[in-house]
Amino acid sequence: MRRVRYYEYGDPDVLTVEEADIPAPGPGEVLIRTEAIGANYVDTQMRRGPAALSVFRRPLPGKVTGDVVGTVEAVGPGGDPGRVGQRVAALTEDAFADHAVADAQWLAPVPAGLDPGMASMLPMGAPVALRALRTGRLAEGETVLIHSAAGGIGHLAVQLAGLLGAGTVIATVGSPAKADFVRSLGADVAVDYSAADWPDRVRAAAPRGVDVVLDSVGGEVLRRSLDVLAPFGRAVVYGVAAGELLDVPVTGLFGLKTVAGFSLLAWRAAAPERARAEMTELAGHASAGRLRTAVHATFPLTEAPAVHRLFEERTHLGRILVLP
Repeated sequence: MRRVRYYEYGDPDVLTVEEADIPAPGPGEVLIRTEAIGANYVDTQMRRGPAALSVFRRPLPGKVTGDVVGTVEAVGPGGDPGRVGQRVAALTEDAFADHAVADAQWLAPVPAGLDPGMASMLPMGAPVALRALRTGRLAEGETVLIHSAAGGIGHLAVQLAGLLGAGTVIATVGSPAKADFVRSLGADVAVDYSAADWPDRVRAAAPRGVDVVLDSVGGEVLRRSLDVLAPFGRAVVYGVAAGELLDVPVTGLFGLKTVAGFSLLAWRAAAPERARAEMTELAGHASAGRLRTAVHATFPLTEAPAVHRLFEERTHLGRILVLP
């Protein structure tokens, strides 16, 4: 089979397609024949190695993560043979390949007829978006500010905020095209976060402040987000795409504000049954058409560097798919 690895850190061209044996699933694992792979931005930071923050480093040779959609071809020792032939989706560490091994307990159910783009969001993107909103305790009628709202997770968070009853959804984006995109998904207001006065624009839309902030950027964006929180407002941090770790200023919280962190892996470890129930819940939303994803571009496996270049251009809307 073919797979993508990198043997040095650097620009996207370090991603290399190579031949390898089809892996064998171990106990508690399944082997998936890959139909499509949802690419993840975080891998561009891991690929840079020491040039990025330590939180993004991974040892060489580097593997590329992703959300694999495909068919179960084999189960590991002691596994359920009834899974063979099922169409599933899973977040895997070595995803850019013709076959992938995945943890059997975290296979996302893929409803019949669901397109690969939406299916690829069920293992990671949609669960992160939903649980980040719930970690922020978003209540009906409240105002939510969603950063990077045109991205893979952000554009789902916009839709889910509406499904959870948000009164006003404010989305930050980086271009007019992205503003149109998020408004088409249900955002009430789109704000250009590249403008220095973006917090003022948020305050104009929510004069009393926002109740919940979803932030995957970190750094200065998080610091300024605290300023636009209303009393009793909650910020949820689930990424640091800016590559800048920030000590949360305690004095910024004295106005009855809170900051919470969210990690999908931590959530799965702490509340596995609830995490699995939310995956099923999200599959139901997708099957009913209440939740949809936009596929900005598709690439063959052999063009893996082009995937990372597109991520780094910051021009994509929604999901980027790799098709073996």
